[in-house]
Amino acid sequence: MSTILNVDGVVKRFDGHTAVDQVSFSVEAGKVYGLLGPNGAGKTTTIRMIMDIIAPDEGSVRIFGEPRTDLSNHRIGYLPEERGLYRKMTVREQLSFLAEIKGMHRADIAPRVDAWLERMELVDWGPKKVEELSKGMQQKVQFIGTVIHDPELLILDEPFSGLDPINVNLIKEFMIEARERGTAIVFSTHVLEQAEKLCDDICLINRGRKILDGPLGELRERFRRPAFLVKASDGATLARLPGVKGIQVKGDVTRVELTDDNARETFLLAALNATTIIEFRPEEPDLEFIFLKAVRDASA
Repeated sequence: MSTILNVDGVVKRFDGHTAVDQVSFSVEAGKVYGLLGPNGAGKTTTIRMIMDIIAPDEGSVRIFGEPRTDLSNHRIGYLPEERGLYRKMTVREQLSFLAEIKGMHRADIAPRVDAWLERMELVDWGPKKVEELSKGMQQKVQFIGTVIHDPELLILDEPFSGLDPINVNLIKEFMIEARERGTAIVFSTHVLEQAEKLCDDICLINRGRKILDGPLGELRERFRRPAFLVKASDGATLARLPGVKGIQVKGDVTRVELTDDNARETFLLAALNATTIIEFRPEEPDLEFIFLKAVRDASA
């Protein structure tokens, strides 16, 4: 699979403050790459260096195997965190303009605009001026303008901010479809639950530094704890079994944390003798746990 974006050791300083410090990562075609971290971590600054809005003080960015040029703009879709549209244009005029500056042939623009307005439930708003739209509708218009030319590299900075669940789902569906077509997607967010459902690979940034990156599945395996989710006819019995460090009951599921990985077989045999086991599965560490653990490890 080809590498679409390569960020190599980028550094950015502002007035003596290092906002991004030696961050490196690469994004392959057909992958959703999560650029994750709390607000102020350096995600947006990193994206602005990728987009050549600001230049890195150190390091380099290569897109499609080459240094960034104006010619590559037609192959990139960028949704910035700060939204910006021409408020006096109609929605249709705005989208047609954005499609044209992204290199689309004029004959192809109107049908593409029509299809996107229908998909994003904005058909009735096509003749309206942008300033007449709600904030959420304006965000949908800007998203259409970002993807209307079918970019090979799509960079989304907090794309779900301010959207209701229905419209969040529309954008998620498009991201999944684009990934299946081979689009490389950089998805920046501070909401880890969103990233868990969409990302193939992630890069966790904290205070301007990369603290962890890699395929999400591999990171989950790396940070897996000796904990299991168990459905049993008598969950309370599990606390008294050998190898159990503690339990936590969540509805009909009991979370069982063991003293270590070696206690698994002893615990399971004892549980089978003590009660009826309906379900037994390892607990998958979520991104919040992985992030907090990685921050603590980095600090230590």
